[in-house]
Amino acid sequence: MTGYPGFGVLLARLLDHRKLDIGTLARQSGVPEPELQRVFAGIAPSPALLRQLGPALGLHAADVFVIAGATVPDDLAPLDAEASRWVPQVVRRAVELPSEKKSELRHLVRSLPQRKVVQSPAFPRVDVPPPGPPGALLVRMLRYRNLHWMGMARVFHSLTGRYWSASTYGMVGAGRKELTPDLVADFGTVLGIPAGALGALTGGPSSEEPHTQEPAAVGVAELIWDLRRLTADQVRHTGKAAASMWSPRPDPQR
Repeated sequence: MTGYPGFGVLLARLLDHRKLDIGTLARQSGVPEPELQRVFAGIAPSPALLRQLGPALGLHAADVFVIAGATVPDDLAPLDAEASRWVPQVVRRAVELPSEKKSELRHLVRSLPQRKVVQSPAFPRVDVPPPGPPGALLVRMLRYRNLHWMGMARVFHSLTGRYWSASTYGMVGAGRKELTPDLVADFGTVLGIPAGALGALTGGPSSEEPHTQEPAAVGVAELIWDLRRLTADQVRHTGKAAASMWSPRPDPQR
């Protein structure tokens, strides 16, 4: 598959993967079944409908907009493009923290005051689903987490232990890099979305082996999501807080 098949097709694949039918989705989302039927038939969904589908599908609303090829509303997009340079640093520190400290760090992030838009990243404004390879979907989801290509490379390395050059993510988005099961699983770790669901969306091969997330990565995808609505100064402050929470383990030989 090399092009965008339409939101109705992707939604059907996701429902099939999760063993849900349209009636169940209608009940769980509060969207009338006839309206959902029109979406499956190829009618462009409204922004209100896309917001309603998020919780029912177990996805962030912004991800549903991306899957639909729709313009992500400003209130769901990253707040400050400059903050992207600090996100990998916070992630690197967070991975080193024990689970209780990760929870403390997330609580700190969520307690910070919401500022007004400073400098939203420049994302393409689209009125119709854009053509593109399956990898473009995954890369765009990461862009709406305020990660540019270099940030993706650094964050993937921190969470998965595998390093791909920044340009590799550009090639994934352009369809010049194959989406292997391992790569899809890595995207799932960073996005906080099960690899099976991503495989269904991209139409690519999925591993028959269940993907086991590294314990250090647990909870960090949610932290990345929370960071996208902070300013650069707030993310930098979070990085300093994460560093202060970390302490090296004592050497048993001493």
